Amino acid sequence: MKEFKAWAINGFAGILLMVLCGVLGIFMILNDYLIGVLLLVVAVLLATSVTIVQPNQAQVVTFFGKYIGTIRESGIWLTVPLSFRKQISLRVRNFDSSKLKVNDVDGNPIEIAAVVVFRVIDSAKSLFDVDNYEQFVTIQSEAALRHVASKYPYDTFGDEGYSLRGNAEEVARELTRELQDRLSVAGVEVLEARLTHLAYSTEIASAMLQRQQANAIIAARQRIVEGAVGMVQLAIAQIEKDGIIKLDEERKAAMINNLMVAIVSDRGASPVINTGSLY
Repeated sequence: MKEFKAWAINGFAGILLMVLCGVLGIFMILNDYLIGVLLLVVAVLLATSVTIVQPNQAQVVTFFGKYIGTIRESGIWLTVPLSFRKQISLRVRNFDSSKLKVNDVDGNPIEIAAVVVFRVIDSAKSLFDVDNYEQFVTIQSEAALRHVASKYPYDTFGDEGYSLRGNAEEVARELTRELQDRLSVAGVEVLEARLTHLAYSTEIASAMLQRQQANAIIAARQRIVEGAVGMVQLAIAQIEKDGIIKLDEERKAAMINNLMVAIVSDRGASPVINTGSLY
């Protein structure tokens, strides 16, 4: 099933023709009863074919069970008499999914939700190829969201690769593509799909928070150590360059130890004054 344009003419011309047939039919009944009745029947048939189309809406026209086209242009129109017309919205709409509990690719239970922006682009498919296209969008959107969430981990914790938390744009594009594949059968175009909620499930949230905190501490310590090594190298190189004191390997080791302890320690260093010889 594919949408095509229905036969329709200007509605004001149709109303004028209907009025003329009605007036002429009443007048002719007094002179020729049969012609008068026929004109009145034509006027009634014309009255059944008048339809009004609102902006960004469409009228799907069927004639005794057969699809004969769609009227998309807004205004008043005269179409096939005795036809049935079903109104369908072409406006952009949002679907906000409920929070779903799914497992990511690592098997961790997470809570996830998304908003889908869509519109109908083929009224015939929306009405005749699926039972209820709005319900179809709801079910397929949640199914696609579950499938995409199961393909990625919640977080990579520093490893390479995509994650739901760290690659929101890529995940949104993947979700949009999958939704479009699923909803094209219903004549629906997906304009955008984005995650609106992402969190660990309550039963593992505290454990995952501790894991995140531990990874953050390790990452911070690594940066501190890298900075401390650079500072020690710079200090020793500057001392040797200025010739302040000649350092042998033992003194270098002692200085490196003291500087590293002072810089890396998470507490303030307590200096100790050495009044004797290093040896």
